[in-house]
Amino acid sequence: MFTWLGHDERQRKDPEVFQTVSEGLKKLYRTKLLPLEEHYKFHEFHSPALENADFDNKPMVLLVGQYSTGKTTFIRLICAQLPNPVLESISIIDTPGILSGEKQRTSRGYDFAAVLEWFAERVDRIILLFDAHKLDISDEFSDVIKALKNHEDKIRVVLNKADQIETQQLMRVYGALMWSLGKIVNTPEVLRVYIGSFWSHPLLIPDNRKLFEAEEQDLFRDIQGLPRNAALRKLNDLIKRARLAKVHAYIISSLKREMPSVFGKDNKKKELVKNLRVIYGRIEREHQISPGDFPNLKKMQELLHAQDFSKFQPIKIKLLDAVEDMLAKDIAKLMVLVRKEESDKPIQTVKGGAFEGTLQGPFGHGYGEGAGEGIDDINWVVARDKPVYDEIFYTLSPIDGKITGANAKKELVKSKLPNTVLGKIWKLSDIDKDGMLDDEEFALANHLVKIKLEGHELPSELPVHLVPPSKRKLAE
Repeated sequence: MFTWLGHDERQRKDPEVFQTVSEGLKKLYRTKLLPLEEHYKFHEFHSPALENADFDNKPMVLLVGQYSTGKTTFIRLICAQLPNPVLESISIIDTPGILSGEKQRTSRGYDFAAVLEWFAERVDRIILLFDAHKLDISDEFSDVIKALKNHEDKIRVVLNKADQIETQQLMRVYGALMWSLGKIVNTPEVLRVYIGSFWSHPLLIPDNRKLFEAEEQDLFRDIQGLPRNAALRKLNDLIKRARLAKVHAYIISSLKREMPSVFGKDNKKKELVKNLRVIYGRIEREHQISPGDFPNLKKMQELLHAQDFSKFQPIKIKLLDAVEDMLAKDIAKLMVLVRKEESDKPIQTVKGGAFEGTLQGPFGHGYGEGAGEGIDDINWVVARDKPVYDEIFYTLSPIDGKITGANAKKELVKSKLPNTVLGKIWKLSDIDKDGMLDDEEFALANHLVKIKLEGHELPSELPVHLVPPSKRKLAE
């Protein structure tokens, strides 16, 4: 439990008690930041007012990319079916494909970049997907990335479908992507780019399999850590919003101060909008504000054209002091509660889907007609092909009737299936969970590989008719 005095409460000496970080953020926003936003029309320029759900919701992942870059397939990989345990920990947001080429001339009927900017303020992670086979950044994609300004810390980049090109070409594509992003994203830190093939089909060119495995595990670890860092993210986002609201208040009050009281209002308004850059500079110097805290100049000018400057409010020190007090004192104290919640709660990670078993088995990681084949058979369906699998099994140096995970992996990767799939197959096949496979478990693993290569989905749990006869008691 954490206690401190709010602005009004200090006068009454009546302490405010916050049980959780979420409760504290909601209280600070409503009592200190929201009044400033409403007084200076912040919501008409930047973002709607925050709701309680913005502070209570689970971590969110936003996927952004041009058509056919693999956004929906990525979602199916990590969360293929409902209900899914993945969605107990995070929410995944798919977006319409970003237009390129001639399609960019088609009007969407709404400001696509502005909508993504709204989401960017509220999500925990933004994943930009690019197609390694046909890399280009369209004008609309460029506008979207620019709209994500001040949220670069949330952005991760995925260079998808990297199994479709040779190693030398992949190096060139990676370099071209980094060069293109460097021109758009104005940040001293290089964006993290994950290279891989995020789908459940066999790798077309498996030469870089080890690289894809390492990149995939890094990305999944990053996503798995989101629940643990959710409170800190919400705190940081409130800080960003408060800093923008302060700058906005200075801009609006400056414009109000410059307007004539009676004549020449229209001409003066046009002059002020045209010279907004000069006003930015003056505010920056007078209040020692970082240039990065200012809203986009062009966008602000466009929005100001539709505003009635006579309705703007002059500077109100009390409102600015309340926000300054929040940033200087309350946020620092709330940070203590953030750390306390992190230490008190058990480690939270995303589970289910492609995250299942990411730390188990030799692959580093767990419905359909294929798994249902043989369901009515009296005998074990895998037994039909077991003699063929046995021949391979005994070439893999079994010890006491079992092969190691490393030896099994050498054989199973020949299928070219990605590790997310092979990890699920391992989890289903290693029935006694000893990290090794006997001849029956190895035959089962190969049978599941065959099911997947034939285009069927893997079962989430091993159906009874696929369990080897000698393991059925263990599976019960």
